[in-house]
Amino acid sequence: MGALRKVFYGLAGLAWLVLATPVHADTASSATLREGQKLFTENCAPCHQEDAIGAPGIAPSLTNQELLSISSDKFLEATIRDGRLDTGMPPFAHLGRSKVRAIVAYLRAHAQRPSLAEEVDAEPDAYGDPRLGKLWYDNICSTCHGLDGNGYFAGGTGTAIGLPGFLDKVSDGFIRETIRTGRSNTRMRGFLGPGALANLSEREIDDIIVYLRGLGERYPEE
Repeated sequence: MGALRKVFYGLAGLAWLVLATPVHADTASSATLREGQKLFTENCAPCHQEDAIGAPGIAPSLTNQELLSISSDKFLEATIRDGRLDTGMPPFAHLGRSKVRAIVAYLRAHAQRPSLAEEVDAEPDAYGDPRLGKLWYDNICSTCHGLDGNGYFAGGTGTAIGLPGFLDKVSDGFIRETIRTGRSNTRMRGFLGPGALANLSEREIDDIIVYLRGLGERYPEE
């Protein structure tokens, strides 16, 4: 019995590992990619457009190369599953794990750059002055993302980066890299370096991140 029990638990552990392993585009079957495309068309395209390029003021691009390169599968899956509370992005948990992963695999198939997600998420937490961060945010970021970080609901063209639905799922490295480099073919420009829209320093970027974290703390835990 002891030996059988060990075999059973070993197989159970292997099954859990298989279920918990993300489906990457380079290993996803053609059937999975076709299913992902079909699911995307049915559930996501009405807002994110048929080609997933998004629409300013409605939904962001999901095939943007900078986004795909710094987004982990865990982040993408959790966003689809949970949605973004207080935004136009509803939860899709009803689809189930395998279908959500098929959508992520389909999005991954658009990636043309190597993944930097692990490296970006391993960056240290931001350390800065939220008072200075507010000054930068109000003068630069609020134009698109709204004074309270409410994004589209505030009439801006940028996403809601001041709400828990976003802040609870991203690392400081994710936010930092987005501010540094921006998102090509979108209205989100980079803000680091002499050629950027605003030549912010790394410290000033961290000030903004700390301020954003404070915005997210305004909301009670669900």
